Order: sequence, then C-alpha cells, then structure tokens
Amino acid sequence: MGERGGGCCPSMDLMRSEPMQLVQLIIPIESAHLAVSYLGDLGLIQFKDLNAEKSPFQRTYAIQIKRSGEMARKLRFFRDQMSKAGLVTGVRSQVEAIANLDDLEVKLGDLEAELVEINANGDKLQRSYNELAEYNLVLQKAGEFFHSALSSAEARQREYSSNPGGEESLEIPLLSEQETTADFSKQVRLGFITGLVPREKCMAFERILFRATRGNVFLRQVAVDEPVVDPVSGDKVEKNVFAVFFSGERAKNKILKICEAFGANRYSFSEDISKQSQMITEVSGRLSELKTTVDAGLVHRGNLLQTIGEQFEHWNFMVRKEKAIYHTLNMLSMDVTKKCLVAEGWSPIFATKQIQDVLYRATLDCNSQVEAIFQVLHTREMPPTYFRTNKFTTAFQEIVDAYGVAKYQEANPGVFTIVTFPFLFAVMFGDWGHGICLLLATLFFIVREKKLSSQKLGDIMEMAFGGRYVIVLMSLFSIYTGLIYNEFFSVPFELFAPSAYVCRDATCSEASTIGLIKGRDTYPFGVDPAWHGSRSELPFLNSLKMKMSILLGVAQMNLGIILSYFNALFFKNSINTWFQFVPQMIFLNSLFGYLSLLIIVKWCTGSQADLYHVMIYMFLSPTDELGENQLFSGQKTLQMVLLLLALLSVPWMLLPKPFLLKMQHERHQGEAYAPLADTEESLQSGANHNGGHGHEEFEFSEVFVHQLIHTIEFVLGAVSNTASYLRLWALSLAHSELSVVFYEKVLLLAWGYNNIFILIIGIIIFICATVGVLLVMETLSAFLHALRLHWVEFQNKFYEGDGYKFFPFSFLVLDAEEE
Repeated sequence: MGERGGGCCPSMDLMRSEPMQLVQLIIPIESAHLAVSYLGDLGLIQFKDLNAEKSPFQRTYAIQIKRSGEMARKLRFFRDQMSKAGLVTGVRSQVEAIANLDDLEVKLGDLEAELVEINANGDKLQRSYNELAEYNLVLQKAGEFFHSALSSAEARQREYSSNPGGEESLEIPLLSEQETTADFSKQVRLGFITGLVPREKCMAFERILFRATRGNVFLRQVAVDEPVVDPVSGDKVEKNVFAVFFSGERAKNKILKICEAFGANRYSFSEDISKQSQMITEVSGRLSELKTTVDAGLVHRGNLLQTIGEQFEHWNFMVRKEKAIYHTLNMLSMDVTKKCLVAEGWSPIFATKQIQDVLYRATLDCNSQVEAIFQVLHTREMPPTYFRTNKFTTAFQEIVDAYGVAKYQEANPGVFTIVTFPFLFAVMFGDWGHGICLLLATLFFIVREKKLSSQKLGDIMEMAFGGRYVIVLMSLFSIYTGLIYNEFFSVPFELFAPSAYVCRDATCSEASTIGLIKGRDTYPFGVDPAWHGSRSELPFLNSLKMKMSILLGVAQMNLGIILSYFNALFFKNSINTWFQFVPQMIFLNSLFGYLSLLIIVKWCTGSQADLYHVMIYMFLSPTDELGENQLFSGQKTLQMVLLLLALLSVPWMLLPKPFLLKMQHERHQGEAYAPLADTEESLQSGANHNGGHGHEEFEFSEVFVHQLIHTIEFVLGAVSNTASYLRLWALSLAHSELSVVFYEKVLLLAWGYNNIFILIIGIIIFICATVGVLLVMETLSAFLHALRLHWVEFQNKFYEGDGYKFFPFSFLVLDAEEE
C-alpha cells in the first residue's frame, strides 16, 4: 500500500479498497526483461508465483540471481570499507556512468581486487610499523636497565679500588645479591630475553616465571607511558617492557613458552652499548620510512573509496533492481514453445491502460516482432486489498492495518479514524497549553520533512516522524478540547468573556463553586472558569467529562453497527441485514441510547434527577413510579417498551440466522454448497474450494453454537464497551490532576519562597515534569487508550480485517530495503 495520490476526494478512495482484477501477461522472452523492468517502474501489479513447487536452484534464472548476489556482496564489502574509513556514500546520480550490468560486473571485480590488494599491503606495512615501534620502545627501556647496571658496577669498582683488599671487574653481574668476593673464573654468564607484555598480565607473568624456574630468574619491568598498538590484534594496549635474566638453556625454553602463552612480544637486544645506539638509530630511520609509506597507502585507499562512494548508490540500485527483476522472472512460467513467459498477477482496474502501454513500449524498445498479450482472468479467489493513500492518510491507514488488513471491498475504518482517533485522544489529553507544545514539536518534523525523510533516524524518532500528521491532528484537537475545558497547564482563563458566576456575598470570595450565583450572560465558548471547583468533590467539569464519554462511546458504537449494515448491503447479505444489524441497533439503543437521551434531556432541562437510580430501577422495578427522577412525561412507559425490545432482540439475534442458513443449505442440495449467495461468500468459496468444485458438510449444531457465542459476545460487549469509554473521563481527569499537582506543588510552591534560586530550580523541575510526564508519558498513554477504543470498541462491530495487502512489484521500495 503505497503513498499514492487518491484524487480530489481521498475519503471516498479510502472507504472501499480499489477494484482489483487478476490479469495474465504473455510476454516474448526477448522483451521479458525490459517489460518486467518497466512494470517495476510502474509499480501497479502484484505477480503470483507460478513456480511455487520449484526450489530456487531449479528456476530458470537462478544463475543470473547468483551473479547479482555476487555483485551485491562486493558492494557490501565496499560499504563496510567506506564505513570504517568514515566516508559517506553520495546521493544516487541522475546521470548513469555505467548503464550495462556486464560492464558494472567487470568494474566491481577490478575495484574489489585493487582494494583487497591495498588492504593486504597496508596491513603488512602497518604490522611492520607497529613491530618496529615496539622494538624501539624495547631498545630505549631495556637500554636503561643495562645503563643503570653499568653505572652501578662502575661505582662499586671505584669503591673497591679505594679498598686495597679487593679488586673487581667491570663485568659485574646485574644480580646485586651475587657475592662479590667469588672467584671471577667461576662466575656464570647470564642470558636474557627482552620484550613487551600486556600490563594487565604483568603480575601473573612474573608469578609464573618465578614458579616455573623456582626463583632462578631475575625480572625487570618498566611501564610504557602511552598505550601501544599491538602488531597482532591491531588494538591499543597498555604494556610493560620487561627483561628476564636467566642461566641455562632449560630455563630459557621455559621462559620462551611462558612468553608465548602470555602474548608477550619478544625482541632481540645487544649488551654492547655502541650496538644499542646503532640499532636505535636504524630502527628510528626505518620507522620514519614506514610512516611515510603507510600514509601514502592510506591516501591512495581513501581516494579509491571516495571514487567508489560517488557511484555507490547508483551501482547498488542497479544491482538490486536487476536482482529484483530476475526474482520476478523466476515467478513466471515458461510456455511449451519456450519462446514466451506467462505471468499472472493482481492489478487495480484503473491501471489496465498503463500496464498495456508499458508492455507496448517494451516491445518497441526491444524491436520484438511479437507483442505482449494482456488479458483479464475470471476468478473467485479473494483479491488483495489496495487503498490509494498519500503522506497524510498513510499513517492513519497503518493504525487500522496494525489490527488487521481490510478484506477486499470491506468498509475501511481508516476514513473515520482520520477524525475520531485524534479527537478521542484530545478528549483525554485536552489542555490547550500542552496541545501547543505538542504542535510546535511536530511542526519541526513537517518543516524539515524533505531533509529528515532522506536521513536514517532512530527507532523512536522514525515512529514519530512517520506519524507526524497524526500527531499534528492530535495536537490541534487537543487545543480545541483544551479551549472547551478551559485549561492551560490546568489553569482556567477568562479568554472569551468574564465568568458568568459572581459571589453572593463577601464570604464566598475564595470559593470555587459554593456561594456563587449567576450574575452575567452564559460564558460564550467552552467551560466557565468557575466550573473548575475543588477536586475533593465531583465538580461540574468532571461531571461533564464523564457524561460526554458515554455519549461519545454510544455514538461511535452506533457508527460501527451502521457500517456493519452497509457491509451487509454491499455484499448483498440479507440475513446479516435483518438478523444482525436490526437487533443489535435495538439492543444497544434501548439501553445505552436511552441513557444518552436522558443525559441530554437532563442538560437541557437542568433537572436534578439521579440517572444512576433511573437506569438501575429500569431493570429491577420497571413498573414503579419515577417520582422526582422523572425527566419527561411518558418516561415510565417508554422505559418498559425499551426494556421489552432489548429482551426480544437477544433471541432475534440468536435463533433466526442458524435456521435460515439450514434452509438455504437444503435448497442447495446437489449443488456446490454456498451458504450465503453474495459477493463476500462467493469470494471465500472460491478461495476455499478452488472454483466451487468442493463440498462442505453443513453442521447445524456448529452454526448454532457459533451464533450463540456471537450473541453472548455482543450483549456482554455492549455493556463492557460502554463502560470502557469511561476511560476518556478517567484519563482526562488524571491528566488534569497531574497538571494541577505540577503547577501548585512545584511552580507556585517555589514562587512562594521569594528566592530567585529556588524559583529557578522550581521552574526547571516544572518544565522537566511537564515534558517528561505530561508531554511524553501522558501522550503515549492517551494514544494507546485511543488505539484500544478503535480496535476493540469500534472496529469489532463491523470490521473483520482478515484480508491481505496488495504488494505490487515496485522499484520504489528498493531504496528502503536493506541487503
């Protein structure tokens, strides 16, 4: 269901789905590819899979799809590389640089090979650079170990030289605990291993070395100031430079294995001071050369990715379009001559001329000698449901479709949802201050509509942007109901005139409802400010909201039953007309329609009658006198008649329909069973019996039980649904009460301290509470409750919602798809 214009009267387009037809296309093979491409541009035909029994590998164009899939893989590789490089793909250009898919395949292959080679060389160079950087650190830090040891040895030699009793060599061991009086000829020369170990493993590394060699090693470590890039993983890791001194080949092998286990990178090191300096100079020079080479490679890689990014969207669309075309061609069947492809699909009747023109154009562009054939097939199969919507009506239709897709030609609740949904929301949310805030926030989406529609938004922002026109109507209706309630952040204002009520005497100057008398003309629009009474008792405004909720609920439920009547007329279902619509209307309005009448009469007359008492004793004691609760003459007689009609309507709904269906079945003995001879049932029959050549057993008990369940459901639902509409009053009361709490207990309380800092804090808390609770949580709450009232209380009266959507083959959806 796309966002297509629906003519000058969108509501009429939405009331019933578009008339559909099953068409057959016979297309010559030489023009089939181009014809399907043109049909994808048109986007008005939904193809049926005529090869459902074949696996994807057995179909005609499996090789072409595999080829397109391989090109799509290369494009995904390019997109990942551009994402890692921080590059953004450009907008799809209108000028096609490469129009031939064969050329594109070659181009993508060359680019992939070049990019893979650049990446491989870059990885090798980067790893060499990281290894040299670590080696340079080892040369510097480990050199400090030997330099400090040499300095210590020189100092000790000078000390021993001053002592005539001893003489030492400069070749003193690094192990300071070594006995200096030992014979030089008996000293063992120590080996050593240098490298880097992750800092988080250094303690365990030292402990394992000590245990494995039984303490016969000497370990020196020093921390590297900055994290270094590990040559193996490529991640920045904090490391320590270490030097392990040992004696013997066995100890060396153990140390090497431990280094390998701990991921310690080892580097060779010379004891000779002069060689150390030479090695540092050489490594520094090689680092500089590698840095230049790596930077040049990155520049070359960036230029290549930039070139790919400029054409990426165009190439991506070409590949996905080609893949979609071959997927569609695989749904077509090959005729016996293998010269034509046969397609079947659903299309709107209004698109007949457009499809024929597209097929003719494909024939001309391919220079085919044989024209494609278009013909309409007659079927009893249920067609898909297609509503022509635009950017305004799409969101409302999606609200309905979330409950269930309308059956073909079924009355669509979306027409009424455009008005009733935002209105019921506003009844619960009514506050013209909050409505203005909601409107301003939504206008941001509408003003920047073109820019935001091309961007990827988050999940919540995407939902809000998609329903921007729903929220606009919700906010406008909220401003309207807020003006009626006379509430601006819960504060009443004398906007249109002074209050009609004045104080009777000086004692009522602080009163809201008690002690007031009417001293002026009636407040011209909405609720008089004086009606905002104390919340400890039921004030006039809340009484109004409660009764108005019942009136709105009964009106919407009556609308649902009326729509069920129009559905029955449209599908020529006379049984549902007389034995479902009529008793349902009588039952609902004999009880709750009468209650609505009493509410209106009480408002008009100003009577003090107790409507609760009237309705309860209408059932318990229908013959008793009404007394002070009588609103009009003849009320008692009317109540008895309505009660009798309500009782009679229950068997009226239950009994006739099963017996009439049984009589119809008996009349159709020997024929294909069709319980209801109408358009709706014939479509279902065609879908279930494959053209009507089947036969179903008629089970009277099953039909009777089904009707019994339906009757009980309606009777109980009429009561529960009417009570459910009281949520309009409850949510409105909760919204108003929360507004009062935030206004009085936060803003006014902070104002009363006469302290600027407390006032600022109070204003901040008030704004946060208003936005977070009233404009976000309360908006979501009222939205969900309005959704429930439409799905359950309204739509269940007439809407089956067991159809399926019309999904035409269209290239427009390719832009929104993810590979």
